[in-house]
Parts: sequence; structure tokens; C-alpha cells
Amino acid sequence: MTRIDVRRALISVSDKTGLTEFAETLAASGVEIVSSGGTASHLEDAGITVTRVEDVTGAAEMLGGRVKTLHPHIHGGILADLGLEDHRRDLNDRGIDAFQLVVVNLYPFEETVAGGADHATAIEKIDIGGPTLIRAAAKNHAWVAVVVSPDRYREVAEAVAAGGTTLEMREDLAREAFLRTVRYDAAIVNWLDGDRGDAIVFPWQKRASLRYGENPHQAAGLYSVFDSQGWWAQGTQIQGKEMSFNNYADADAAWKLVSDLPETSAVVLKHMNACGAARGGSMFEAFTKAWACDPLSAFGGVIALNAPLDAPTAEAIAENFVEVVMAPQITDEAVQVLAAKKNVRVFLAEPTSDCDLDVRTIDDGLLIQRADAVSPHTADWQSMARTPTATEQADLEMAWIVAAHTKSNAIVIVKDGAAVGVGAGDQSRVGAAERALARAGDRARGAVCASDAFFPFRDGPDTLAAAGVTAIVEPGGSMRDDEVIDSAREHDMALLFTGERHFRH
Repeated sequence: MTRIDVRRALISVSDKTGLTEFAETLAASGVEIVSSGGTASHLEDAGITVTRVEDVTGAAEMLGGRVKTLHPHIHGGILADLGLEDHRRDLNDRGIDAFQLVVVNLYPFEETVAGGADHATAIEKIDIGGPTLIRAAAKNHAWVAVVVSPDRYREVAEAVAAGGTTLEMREDLAREAFLRTVRYDAAIVNWLDGDRGDAIVFPWQKRASLRYGENPHQAAGLYSVFDSQGWWAQGTQIQGKEMSFNNYADADAAWKLVSDLPETSAVVLKHMNACGAARGGSMFEAFTKAWACDPLSAFGGVIALNAPLDAPTAEAIAENFVEVVMAPQITDEAVQVLAAKKNVRVFLAEPTSDCDLDVRTIDDGLLIQRADAVSPHTADWQSMARTPTATEQADLEMAWIVAAHTKSNAIVIVKDGAAVGVGAGDQSRVGAAERALARAGDRARGAVCASDAFFPFRDGPDTLAAAGVTAIVEPGGSMRDDEVIDSAREHDMALLFTGERHFRH
């Protein structure tokens, strides 16, 4: 590995975290530090000797600091390929000294925009010199090390003290540097584009390598955009095997569903669809009611709870085979119970983020939409037949949420705060109803039903009524709504139209 002795460093940073200590270690190794503006003043105030950029270039900063490092005496010293005789001759002829280290972090554009700054303020936080320095040093990583994060200060300082940076380190730093400028430019493009949707830039970064994808022959990884605020990135896996592709997909669906349900609710999910969901007076009650919906399908599923996981609930979970257990918190006693199931993945998840993009792939392309959200404004629902009782209303609201999180065509039957039948992914709506009723059995009598989209014919309500379902919530909007309404009235069913559908493909 080619080691480059660091004799001269250019430092220009917005984030001063750890800067003084880093610069002190460089100076102690005999490194000349060149800097400008606020960075130079910061170092000088700390008693560190600095060569000012204007003393190198012979040109003072101008345009309020917009132009200071954009000069041949800076970029020539960064970009010179010292393996080429003509490059060395150019430096010598112009009296330019080479840099072996460039340390730059950028104006905080992302933070400025996130804070709601006005247009003019955001524009001033678009760094020009910084990305140019970073890209120049990263391009010439054969001779120059580039550092874009304080997280790398210690190892770089240690390398400098040990005789210089290795080629392996410089290549790694260069990759990180180019990723940083990509992310920075992406943030600017997405901000300028606003809600137009003409350009959306995703600088994906791998966060985890997965053993394989949905099937063993598929390669897979977990990637995120920028510094993810997702539940999985902010949360903690406290036990169990590594999360797989399918685990993450199912866990995400389960966590989003349980997050929309009332407090002290539990979800049992398999293959991206709920096979149980319930609310209860305790977490134990909620889980046992949710599991009772469809224990056969629940085998090997994901459990998600939106209240702390306690010992009684953990004991009930441990009696069954599950892949993942998710909760916002867990008691020490519950930890001990689940520790006996060492392969079960236990995840303490943070609240879902405010990201509202839904991205899916098609052949060599992406479909991008605003993520679906279930409206909490049930007061806007229209009663088209008998008015539901208070119990029916509460169950209808729960059924509607579960249906919105279930693959279309979706029919969800709920009774006493628990799903008792879920028909998911059927090609026909009456078929989804029949599947949900088959799972519910006798529990359908006195239950309510939600349909993610309208009933195109009255056969759906007729089928549900024959099984004893007493109330339905659906979007409405069919050409045959009158026939559906007639069916509800004939069977003395409550019927609510939401005016909003929730297809999920």
C-alpha cells in the first residue's frame, strides 16, 4: 500500500466539532495548516499556527466569502498528479506547493432548509467552494486524502502520525467524499424542484447487507436516503438473528399498521397482510385477541405492539413460533422471557418517520407516489342506511384502518375490537368477502366489515349480511351504489360511505 506523508493540509469546515483537537494533532506531526475565514480564526483562537488562504493566493476573499479557495494556487496543489513530470513542472514554475490532505465539510444546507428558512437564506447556504475542493481531492486520491466528516478525524490523525495515509484509506475517504457531494446536490435539486416532481434524486446508501432477498438466489441489501429517520434506523434490535429482507418488509408493514391503531393494540402480520389485529384493556388482551383471528396463518409471522411489551404478553408470544416481535418499549421481565427464544428477533422501534414517498420498481424504472394515509376524520363519513351503534362505530373505525393496510381487494371483519376475518389480495371483492367470512366463521355474527374500495355489486353486502355482519364501511362511488344501499336497508345493516378508497397493490 502506497503511504503518502502528510506535510500540508487545507482545512475549511462549517462544522467545528472536534476540529481543535484534530488540528493540534496535525500540527504536532509537523503538518502545515492552510485555512480561511471562520475556520482560520477558530484555529488561531486555539493557539494553532495557520497559513491564511489569501496569503497563498495573493487574493483577498471577495463577494462576501463566495470566492476564496477558487484559485490555481489552491486547486493546483490539490489536483496535481505528482507521478507526472509535467504536473510537477507546472507546480514548480508557478511556485505552488502540493497538499496531501484536504479537510472540508459543507455549509449546512439540509439543516437550513429543514428549519424553514426563506429562499434567500437557503441560497446562501449552497456551498460552492467546499464541494469543489472535495471533488478535486477525491479525484486525486492517489496523492491526496480528503476528509468530509469529523467521524474520521481520529483515524486520519493516527495515520498521519504513523507516517502518512495509505492508498486503501484514501480510496475509502474518496468514496465517502463523492457520496457526500452527491447527497448535498440531491438535497439542493429536491428543494428547488419542490412539489413539482420533475426531478427526485435518491442518493441511496447501504445500511446493511442481507443474507439474500425474498428468495435465496436473490442478492439484497438495506439502503436509505440521507440520515434515515425510519423506525428501523432509529430503533434497536435487542436479540435474535439478523433481520432478513422479508423480515424488514413484514416488520415495516406491521409497524405502520399498529401505529395507526388505538393505543394498546397488537398486530399479527404475515406476507405483508394482517392475519390478526386487536385493541385491548391490556397488552396481553390485545395480543391474545389478535392471535385468535387466524392462528394458522400467524405461524412464523411478525408481532407488533404499540404499547410496552410486558412479561404476560411475552409469555403468550413465546408459546408460538414467530419471527419478529416489535414494541416501543419492553420490561426487564419480558426481556428475560423472550431470551429463551434466542432466534426470535426483538426490535424496539421508534415512531414512524414523516417520509411521505412510496417508491416501487418496474422494469428499469420507478413508480413514485405520495404514501397513502388513513384519514382520521370519521365525522365526514356519510350514513347511507341505519345509523351504527357506538360499538359498531368503534369497530368500523378499526376495520377501516386494517383494510387500508391490507392488499387489495381487501375485506376486514371486526368484532369487539378484534379482527376476526381478513380477506386479502383477492381478484374479486365478493371473493375477498367470502375468504374473510371463512376465517371468521361464527364470529361474523354481530361483526362489522370494512372494504378498501367500493362494492361494485350488491352480492358483497348480501353475502356479508347472510353471515350475520351488521354494519359496513366502504368508500362508495360505484355506479350501483343504490343497489348496495338497498341491500343494506333490506338487511337492516348500518352502511357508511367514506368518500376515500385505499387500494394497496
